[in-house]
Amino acid sequence: MTTDKLIESDVSPAHPTKAKAFLKGTLAMMPLTIAVVPWGILAGSFAIEVGLTPIESQAMSAIIFAGAAQLVALGMVKAGIGLWSILITTLLITSRHLLYAMAMRSQISPLPLKWRLTLGFLLTDELFAIANQGKLHKFDRWYALGGGLSFYIGWNIATLLGIVAGNAIENLGELGLDFAIAATFIALVVPTVKKPSILVCVLVSLTLAVVCALFEIQAGLLIAAIAGMTTGVLYAKVTKEAERTEQSATELANTQAQTEADIGTGTESQTETEIETKSASGEKA
Repeated sequence: MTTDKLIESDVSPAHPTKAKAFLKGTLAMMPLTIAVVPWGILAGSFAIEVGLTPIESQAMSAIIFAGAAQLVALGMVKAGIGLWSILITTLLITSRHLLYAMAMRSQISPLPLKWRLTLGFLLTDELFAIANQGKLHKFDRWYALGGGLSFYIGWNIATLLGIVAGNAIENLGELGLDFAIAATFIALVVPTVKKPSILVCVLVSLTLAVVCALFEIQAGLLIAAIAGMTTGVLYAKVTKEAERTEQSATELANTQAQTEADIGTGTESQTETEIETKSASGEKA
């Protein structure tokens, strides 16, 4: 009986912890999953419009799982552009995921191969936004799996809705569903702008992305991303932003420690006063 209790206490808590982390990741991703539904509907309906069968359209979302790349590839297919041009363009568009992977390498590389492959396949802009919280937060594989898997399922359900709607509703692409693309990325970027260097990075990337789009440069997104990050890093080094941030954090920690010490001293003084008062009362009695 004692042995059973020991085994139960050692083993059983692990499962609720994993399930709780998985659920937390799912809930954290839920707003982004809902926001991307119009985008998925557009991808599914556009695939039908281009001439793909419903099975091919669904398989595109299930296998490729890259919204922007899917829409661009479908547009190129509709325009009759060759396979190699489509592959190269898709590679350039999705190359930002290489940057995401590099940023999360230290957290992902210690995991077993099955975890690395699974999270690598599920890695999207949205998953990177919720799972990569920096060095101050510990990476949780189950949290990331919950977020990534729920987003994958949501994207494929939205694509299915688009496939059905594409067969039933004409000119679905004219309803302005593509605005969901911009809205989703705005929602991802804005909360991360917490330091001047990040703001500089965003502004440079935004400007270059627009310029490259105007001049129809296919590698525009990659150019804008690299230039923005480089500018942000240089700005941080020139202004010594990291040192100032660390100094501010140290001062805040010292202030909190001093406040806690003052509270502790006040509590001790109050306790001593109460003891003295009780002693005096006892002597009088």
